[in-house]
Amino acid sequence: MRNGWIIAGAAVGALALLEAGISAYFYRRTMIRSNAKRERTIKMAGTDWNQYMPLIQERKEKLLAQPLEDVFLTSEDGLKLHGTWVKNTDGKETTKVVICFHGYTSEGLSDYIGHSDYYLRNGYAMLLPDARAHGQSEGHYIGFGCKDRYDARKWIDWVINRCGSDVQILLHGTSMGGATVLMTGGLELPPQIKGIVSDCAFTSPKYVFTHVLHSMYHMPAFPIIQIADAVNKKKAGYGLDECNAAREAAKIKVPVLFIHGSEDTFVPCSMCDEIYDSCSAPKTKVIVEGAHHAESYYKDTGTYEKALDSFTGGIIK
Repeated sequence: MRNGWIIAGAAVGALALLEAGISAYFYRRTMIRSNAKRERTIKMAGTDWNQYMPLIQERKEKLLAQPLEDVFLTSEDGLKLHGTWVKNTDGKETTKVVICFHGYTSEGLSDYIGHSDYYLRNGYAMLLPDARAHGQSEGHYIGFGCKDRYDARKWIDWVINRCGSDVQILLHGTSMGGATVLMTGGLELPPQIKGIVSDCAFTSPKYVFTHVLHSMYHMPAFPIIQIADAVNKKKAGYGLDECNAAREAAKIKVPVLFIHGSEDTFVPCSMCDEIYDSCSAPKTKVIVEGAHHAESYYKDTGTYEKALDSFTGGIIK
């Protein structure tokens, strides 16, 4: 009997060590800047970007030909954050600005190459921030919208100071950026914010990580998520479900356009439905058939731009 208890105890101890090791591995490769690789994110998302490369390259050249300006500000917790300011097509300042928030492991000048054509020809200036721990912005731990919402609030103030109190601002976010703009919408915002566009946003880091563990790694989320949550609270300063886009959407006061791809396996379309149902503001939902993660604009540009036309036509003068 005594030997049996010893063996059982050893097995439980070994299992606990294994779970702790898996949790530490998952945490390091997901939450820490130096270990979060863009190539891995693209592979996990499953979107075939090669088919769009000719268009992306063409629009990238047009975007880089615009007057670009590197801009910087300091976050509430002392990080130096970088953004790229893009004047509208004629090179003048404008009363219409879109602030675009990119996805996980990307950067400001990447995710909105395609969309830039739409916004610039419609007279918008663009601000393309690098999220904390991305691009040229400082930071060791990734914010997953929970920390980035406060950085977004700083960028909003920057635009108002730059363009004046008459400026009309649209927030547009993709994936982690979509979660960021929805979480930002839950904060107290100035009247210059006219609307929010959320493309393939997740509800919270906790639930998107749980989905990835189940669907891609075929692993139970418990206790990996619970351990990662405790570690992240200590190291990065926020819990993995401390800020949830579905809960924050209930506080939003400006109109919201939700866009999601029907074939998104990375951030399931059900998350869009959950956030949409929670949103108490005027709202529109567009599901792009056949689109994978962050692919909606390229999969059906006409539907996407028509949705933007209809949405902004009622809120931007």
